[in-house]
Amino acid sequence: MPEIVIHQPANPPIRLRPAPVGGTGVAIGGLIVGLWAALLGFLLARYQPNWHSPAPYLLALLQTHLYTGLFITAHDAMHGVVSANKRLNNALGTLTAGLFAFNWFPGMLAKHHAHHRHVGTEEDPDFHNGRHPGFLPWFLRFAWNYVTWWQVLLMAVTYNVLKLFFPQANVIAFWMIPAVLGTLQLFFFGTYLPHRGEHAPDNPHRSRSQFRHHLWAFVSCYFFGYHYEHHDQPYLPWWRLWRAKA
Repeated sequence: MPEIVIHQPANPPIRLRPAPVGGTGVAIGGLIVGLWAALLGFLLARYQPNWHSPAPYLLALLQTHLYTGLFITAHDAMHGVVSANKRLNNALGTLTAGLFAFNWFPGMLAKHHAHHRHVGTEEDPDFHNGRHPGFLPWFLRFAWNYVTWWQVLLMAVTYNVLKLFFPQANVIAFWMIPAVLGTLQLFFFGTYLPHRGEHAPDNPHRSRSQFRHHLWAFVSCYFFGYHYEHHDQPYLPWWRLWRAKA
């Protein structure tokens, strides 16, 4: 596994002009939803895991990656780059956010744009409180800002319904745990690593970026390790973001 190292780009990102996404954003978002749903259905209804082999753990990691893809699609929708059709863009954003642990797209939309406007300040809902910048307290504050009681309630109800029809171990391993791991993955690569520590006074985005490694950048978090580039050019969908990496 490549070393996780982040830095402020020595060279400015490659400037890319905004370009129409056409139907590509919807197609990619639909593909992620389809793969997530198909794999989850198989893992819950048909898969009999052998917990002494690596297969179920690898499948859980694959499902985690698809969970993360759901949120990344919702994130792109927050920037209006899934579809030029606003209704379709927001519909797919609402769907993918909801599939990821019942997140509510309209509520997240306002907070995410506040993050971009006030990145690394007291008004940034994604940032730590200025006194506890460590991973765990920062993550707990992040979760407190975004997780709502009705999300927890819906997750609890869904869990209890799912275990009536599917093996409880499968529900936990392939529905519940990947959602938790995906949340940690998004926070670690998309918030904690890019925004932690001090930033140069001339860093307008108070962000860092991992070193150029496109395969690892995709596997780790759909290119969002290239986080300085995202803040610099938020009009780029995730599947174009790698092109901005110098």
